[in-house]
Amino acid sequence: MAGGVINLDQARVIADTAATVTASAGAEVADKAVGVLVEWAGQFEPTLLRRMGTRILDHVAPDLADAAAAAALAAEDARATRDRHLTISEQTDGRLRLTGTLDAETAGLLRAAIDPLSAPTGPDDTRCPGQRRHDALADICRLALHTGDLPDNGGEPAQIVVTTSYDTLTRQLNAGALDIGLQLTPDTVRRLACDATILPAVLGGTSQVLDVGRQRRLITGPLRRALVLRDGGCAFPGCDRPPRWCAAHHIHHWADGGPTNLHNAVLLCGHHHRHIHHTDWTVRLGDNGRPEFVPPAWLEPDQLPRRNHYHRRT
Repeated sequence: MAGGVINLDQARVIADTAATVTASAGAEVADKAVGVLVEWAGQFEPTLLRRMGTRILDHVAPDLADAAAAAALAAEDARATRDRHLTISEQTDGRLRLTGTLDAETAGLLRAAIDPLSAPTGPDDTRCPGQRRHDALADICRLALHTGDLPDNGGEPAQIVVTTSYDTLTRQLNAGALDIGLQLTPDTVRRLACDATILPAVLGGTSQVLDVGRQRRLITGPLRRALVLRDGGCAFPGCDRPPRWCAAHHIHHWADGGPTNLHNAVLLCGHHHRHIHHTDWTVRLGDNGRPEFVPPAWLEPDQLPRRNHYHRRT
């Protein structure tokens, strides 16, 4: 390092590897490992050098390599098990910050679940990678809730609860409240109402609960199955999300008196469901009974309707 042949990071890699080899195979083998790694350091940057260092015994002591590799893997697994954690911190504005370290197995599970959902959904998807990963995590949580297989929470099935008034829902007056104390915008409440269980409650003037009605599910059962057969997945142009990642959206909002039937429903993934509720895009059924989407005039002055041909079956 003093002669400029290797840099500080490479020297650290060599020292760490030498310490590991000394512990598993003795000082003599470690000296051989240092000589080989110094020679390699002239060709490889620190990250690659560290990867090669994990198999250095294959080159300097093949008879010890397998046992040492197994011991190193066991030590790494024990360290990952010990250090695993996930911290959820509430910020002053009600949002949550996630930090943590995942072990190798959980990291693989997360990447397998989140990577396919983090890809752009089409040419109009302007979300940055971080926003796409955020929305993918929301989709995974939504799917887990839909399975009905999560443990009970306080005697109730796992769920999110939004409290709002009838006027808020129908006239977009004020915010709704989650049962954990956070506030939601009226637009968000209306979007959640598209594919939710509605539980009416009659409150007195001082908000005492006077009566709680029966649950009325919206687009479920045979109606949702018919919707899946028609749309095949998210109906927004260019989107490839399958039905299990989609919510059933009322074309004429249920809160505005829209009926719950096949002619007033469309499947939308989480991202495009938000997109329809919070932008100037509109959706309607075309002459063939399939959904078509009209872009806003600022995006396309002619406002030619677009359709999703990804899910079409011959």
